[in-house]
Amino acid sequence: MSSENQTITKPTLYSNFVAITKARLSISVVVSTIAGFLLGVEQWEANHWFVLLLLVIGGYCMVGASNVFNQIIEKDIDSLMERTKNRPLPSGQMTNQSALILGIALTLVGLIILFTINPKTAMFAAISIFMYVFLYTPMKSKTPLSVFVGAFPGAIPFMLGWVAATGDFGIEAGTLFIIQFFWQFPHFWAIGWFLYDDYKKAGFCMLPTGERDKKTAFQTIFYTIWTVLASIIPAFGFTGRLYLTKISAGIVLLLGIWMLFYALKLYKEMDKAAARKLMIVSVSYISLLQLIYVLDKFIR
Repeated sequence: MSSENQTITKPTLYSNFVAITKARLSISVVVSTIAGFLLGVEQWEANHWFVLLLLVIGGYCMVGASNVFNQIIEKDIDSLMERTKNRPLPSGQMTNQSALILGIALTLVGLIILFTINPKTAMFAAISIFMYVFLYTPMKSKTPLSVFVGAFPGAIPFMLGWVAATGDFGIEAGTLFIIQFFWQFPHFWAIGWFLYDDYKKAGFCMLPTGERDKKTAFQTIFYTIWTVLASIIPAFGFTGRLYLTKISAGIVLLLGIWMLFYALKLYKEMDKAAARKLMIVSVSYISLLQLIYVLDKFIR
């Protein structure tokens, strides 16, 4: 028993870094950026491996920095929630000063690395970190519109990969942005639903109506439909080099129907279990969609 307590009370530098940068979340965001990069590359060349490595490192630094600054701002709030009270800052495992130094260092390193890829990649990454830290984070405790604002930085990684590969922001990158933008709403409202009580302790307003009601559930369905529609647009030839074959579009549509089924189930059942299932399915949806897009490009 005592050895277990020692393990808990003596975290390593590595475990603190993983927790303060939210490594699992950061890696998933970086994977999204990799997918966008693979879609943007016209013809794979040897130097693309090095660019991809820079994108992975720079991308992790920027997402990690956003999470560090977020936890500095929300330190006192995190201490109120069961889900977050053991994070490095509220638990006293890391000081604010150490976290601030880490956040600044990650930001600078990330921006420099991404700038070496091309200036637009660094610019969009800077916009993302600014919106997440200075707009979305403080708005969470004030208005449900925080989810709308947070959807902008949340949608940037997918299209950031395309910009890194091409040095250009056009209809293709814009389409990738729109897909992940609409996806943010059912995903985060599902999280806000099943973590409602915990968020309420912290004073967070995450649901569109502020309550777990039919209106919130309906809006979740509405934005799920928009997500699915946006996801199959590339099959109609309106999005430049970003193209999806009819077969792949059909698979994406089936995935969308799967996600819509769970959004409708939330509307019917109105409980935490249904919201949690929708959240899990939404993560599966965006991950599988990105995989299908990439496979479609290289197999067709």
